Amino acid sequence: MRLASSHNRVCWGDYPVDMSDILLYITSIVYLGATVVYSFYLFLRKDGLLKAAGRIFMAGFASHTISIILRWMEAGRTPVASFHESLSFFSWITVALYMYVLFKHRQRILGAFVAPFALVLLIMASFMPGRIIPLSPVLASYWLPVHVTLAFLGNAFFALAFFLGIMYVIQERYLKKRKLKGLFFILPSLESIDELNYKCLQYGFPLLTLAIITGAIWSQHALGSYWMWRPRQIWSLITWFLYAAQLHGRLTAGWRGRKAAIFSGTAFIVLLGSFIIINLISGGSHGLAFNG
Repeated sequence: MRLASSHNRVCWGDYPVDMSDILLYITSIVYLGATVVYSFYLFLRKDGLLKAAGRIFMAGFASHTISIILRWMEAGRTPVASFHESLSFFSWITVALYMYVLFKHRQRILGAFVAPFALVLLIMASFMPGRIIPLSPVLASYWLPVHVTLAFLGNAFFALAFFLGIMYVIQERYLKKRKLKGLFFILPSLESIDELNYKCLQYGFPLLTLAIITGAIWSQHALGSYWMWRPRQIWSLITWFLYAAQLHGRLTAGWRGRKAAIFSGTAFIVLLGSFIIINLISGGSHGLAFNG
């Protein structure tokens, strides 16, 4: 291996490779290690395994962060223009949010759900074309980092709400069957899970709203129209209505606990499914990402 002439790039034999991609592969391996150790903890329930998994996960997050920074420097823009970059950024911002929740709420067990999710996103990213291609003039705007950061941060909150919903359903099942064993002893109380789930929705929904608004402003700035009924816009609106209905139901009809968990899970599956399918079809950010 030797340094190549391009910034942040090395040569593996005769083939130039971006350092950001190398770090991304390393991050995937570290996330895999964290996922395995978390899995052992779920079965063995030894605190040492949970601590080890958390440290491994943090090391992976550090590697992932450096990879994002190098990609940003190499591309000269926010690294979210292609599906490869979007998957990596979604994975990174979800882990970053989990680290914040870990610091504030001490919910270490949540990492057992976030780590495999982050790993799957990076595995998917590894199968997507990873070369850096300049943005088209349509997307080369200061609205890019504003819009996508709001959108992905909102998605990350919804992802955590989804994982918390899974935790709630598991814990409730143990209580209903009166079989206090297994995961019951390591999962938080139903009240704690439900409260944190609600907080994630309270933050995620305004971020999704702002993402839609800034996306409309960006569309007007770039294309001369606030709303063009593109698939991404349509599904963003559908997702917005789903989460709006859930929050409305919680505030007015008392949708809590299991019902809230299932509803947030359904909404997130719609969000994630539309994100993956639309990106696979369009090839990147709104299908307008690249020159040529």
